[in-house]
Amino acid sequence: MCNACSCGTADATNSVTTTGTRTAAEATVFSVTGMTCGHCVSSVTSEVSRIDGVSAVDVDLASGSVTVTSDRPVGRDAVQAAVEEAGYQLADA
Repeated sequence: MCNACSCGTADATNSVTTTGTRTAAEATVFSVTGMTCGHCVSSVTSEVSRIDGVSAVDVDLASGSVTVTSDRPVGRDAVQAAVEEAGYQLADA
């Protein structure tokens, strides 16, 4: 059970990927701090997936990397707002 954020997730090594239809996809990698378990990964994935144009989000818990695939450029500000809504922070660029 994850004790870092008290969410009760059994496995702290989860990675979640969402996919959609891709056309001329563009991938951008961000670094997120504060994620400790699968629930954290799910929260970040859910919020970032809501950004207009995002077709896939791949979160790697171990490294803190979040790869955002979109059909158009996605601004850092939009990703930062989504990550903060999930309760985490983007690492400084």
